[in-house]
Amino acid sequence: MKRILFASTCMALMMGAAQAADALQYETPPAGFVWTGGYVGLQAGYAWGSSHLTVNPVGNFADPDPDGFLGGVYAGYNHQFANNVVLGVEADIAYADIEGSGPGFDSSGAVFPGVEVSGRAKWTGAVRARAGYAVDRFLPYLAGGVAFTKYKVVIDESGNIDSDSQSLTGWTVGAGVEYAFSDQLMGRFEYRYTDFGSKDFFEGIDTVDLKTHDLRIGIAYKF
Repeated sequence: MKRILFASTCMALMMGAAQAADALQYETPPAGFVWTGGYVGLQAGYAWGSSHLTVNPVGNFADPDPDGFLGGVYAGYNHQFANNVVLGVEADIAYADIEGSGPGFDSSGAVFPGVEVSGRAKWTGAVRARAGYAVDRFLPYLAGGVAFTKYKVVIDESGNIDSDSQSLTGWTVGAGVEYAFSDQLMGRFEYRYTDFGSKDFFEGIDTVDLKTHDLRIGIAYKF
């Protein structure tokens, strides 16, 4: 009788262990967030920079360093690989109110009385490649590409005002972090540095060199 009870107990324990093993084998662990897909979003930020105007060939100059706010839209596509590397491409455009002003100087650095020079970026945009590493819902990334802006220069010489606007093209690099609040809603914070190089204004009489720094936040919908 004792042998029968012992055998029954062993069989019951073995069956319970087998059922537990089956449950562990077939139960699917919860999936992490997948960054693959397209997205569209809204962005806002603050930009500041350096703008150096040189009068050719005499060397008179001005430094109307701009700063201000911007806001716009962005869209892109990400692909996440099996090793959690994420590669993507993105385009953005923003309305900008980034402007500055300052006095004019002669080539020796003396101030020109009554001369003020101002510069303003009216809009800015970029097309960038992105590379990041996904840690579930966090995505730290680097980005770089081509940037564009419309820049206006105004020279006021004792009430005699002259202005010129030019489209500038340059390169941009940056870094940021993105977080997925849900399967569709993503937020981000990023920094950008952009060098628009030198551009002739006023039919080559003046040359403007423009560089900017941006801090931006964004919210996007993933589909």
